[in-house]
Amino acid sequence: MSLRELQERIEHIKRESQEALQRCRSVKDCEGVRVTFLGRRGKVTTLFEYLKDLSGEERPQAGRLLNELKSHIEAQLEARAYQLKAQELEEQLQKERLDVTLPGRAYRLGTLHVITQTLREIYRIFQQMGFEVYQTREVETDEMNFQLLNIPPDHPAREMQSTFYTTTPGVILRTHTSPGQIRVMRERCPEPIRVILPGKCYRYEQITPRSEIQFTQVEGLAVGRGVRMSDLKGVLTEFARQMFGPETAVKLRGSYFPFTEPSVELDIRCILCEGRGCRVCKGTGWLEILGAGMVHPTVLQNGGYDPEEFTGFAFGMGPERIAMLKHRIEDIRLFLGNDLRFLEQFG
Repeated sequence: MSLRELQERIEHIKRESQEALQRCRSVKDCEGVRVTFLGRRGKVTTLFEYLKDLSGEERPQAGRLLNELKSHIEAQLEARAYQLKAQELEEQLQKERLDVTLPGRAYRLGTLHVITQTLREIYRIFQQMGFEVYQTREVETDEMNFQLLNIPPDHPAREMQSTFYTTTPGVILRTHTSPGQIRVMRERCPEPIRVILPGKCYRYEQITPRSEIQFTQVEGLAVGRGVRMSDLKGVLTEFARQMFGPETAVKLRGSYFPFTEPSVELDIRCILCEGRGCRVCKGTGWLEILGAGMVHPTVLQNGGYDPEEFTGFAFGMGPERIAMLKHRIEDIRLFLGNDLRFLEQFG
């Protein structure tokens, strides 16, 4: 190829590239033009191969012309790509323009978790009876969680509670809210006490439809002069009837807890079968909702009260169990499963 033919070819490619760029409708089209003319096998790149056919005098001039062609196409590509980007941005802005006259989108408000709702209902009922809500710690000492509650290291009751131990000797995650009894008694002694102690508890247990490794408890404690078992029965009966309905039948059944003596469990007539017997109440017609009893003299003494002068009662319940009975839920795992289809039923 002669120098004259190369010059004609350069002019032809210049016009061809300009026409190709005018047909581009997007930045992607521009990239196609770049590959066609400036790629490894592009039309401009292949022209450099003809330099070897020219004489030594023509070669510098031909090289300059090819470099000018390459720079010209690159500049045209950049300008066209910038123009197309600006057009695309303008079209996007026009398409996504905010119409301030349109009504705003309504925000979907969340609701309280069903366990929180149950806790607040428990608070309301006991506050009406003069009980104060008293918060205590979730990380406890073995002494507070067991020993001061009349559960020494070799006591068989420890087998009833599988404990989470920390790396610090003697420090555990509380297995029940009962250590709060010791703390509030030592803080308030010798004044009378009437408190409920809500909070999370932890036990190293197998997760089943009726048990979890993390659950909530509400402890109750009343200490004073002349506190009797009849007072306990009156408080628990009033609670059951406010929580489950005024016609709710209740009964106290003897039980055992190391920190109360005597100990009882409160049963209510089954709200599902109305006492006729069903799978939930195991055919008995009754459902257990909490444990209670008169505070053991040893526990009173450990709290700073003279058991010869003061008496008291205590009770403990699981809000999850209360919610399961009240709303007829059969699997405790649903409460922590984060399934909105379940949780939204209680909004």
